[in-house]
Formats: sequence, C-alpha cells, structure tokens
Amino acid sequence: MRNVVDTSGWLEYFAGGDNSSLFAAAIEDAEHLIVPTICIYEVFKKVLQSQGQAMAEVRVADLVKGTVVDIDTSLAMSAAQISADHKLPMADSIIFAVTREFNATLWTQDEHFKGLPGVEYVEKHS
Repeated sequence: MRNVVDTSGWLEYFAGGDNSSLFAAAIEDAEHLIVPTICIYEVFKKVLQSQGQAMAEVRVADLVKGTVVDIDTSLAMSAAQISADHKLPMADSIIFAVTREFNATLWTQDEHFKGLPGVEYVEKHS
C-alpha cells in the first residue's frame, strides 16, 4: 500500500504531537511513501520560520527519503479539477491529486480532506 502524508501530518510527526503515532508508520515506510513537492515547500517554509535553516534542511531530508513527485501538466490539471469538484485549496488539491495518481492512502489531520475517499483523517488535538 502506498501512502501520502500531508503537511499537517509531517509537522505533527516532527513535533511529537498527540497524533504523531498515526503518521509514524506511513512516514517511516519510505519504500511506500509518496511525497508531493508541495509538501516539501510547506514543511520547509514552516520549519524555516520556526526553527531556522539548518532544521528545515534536516526535515526536508526526511521527506525526500520517499518517492518525490513533481507537479507536471497532467497533475496540475487533475489538481485544478479536484479543487473545483471538492472546493479544496490549491496545495490540498495537489496533494489529493498525487494521492489519486498513485492509488495511495492520504494520512492527514487537515479537515479539508475529511470524508474524501482514500483519506485516513484524524481530528487534530488542540
């Protein structure tokens, strides 16, 4: 089974939050992990802002252990259609398009994905 972990899952895992164990199996199984480049962008940006350049680079090194998927024309068009159909923001629609492209399971605590097919959603603890 292939897995995609959205940005909220990566950040929860790195922070050791209450839901980190939900994401651990998918993240640590690099052989079956699919990583949309938009997740690299979002994780790098968030960690850069909160913990600095060095830690942001360390975290990205964890993401690229999986199979990194670039956004090509076909994927961009698929994401746009998904965005229109499901009212998802751009980054989320790209993540979901990658999930569908690879027939993967999406692991998330982002409410935008709640109820979508192929999504394993858990509510984020405050």
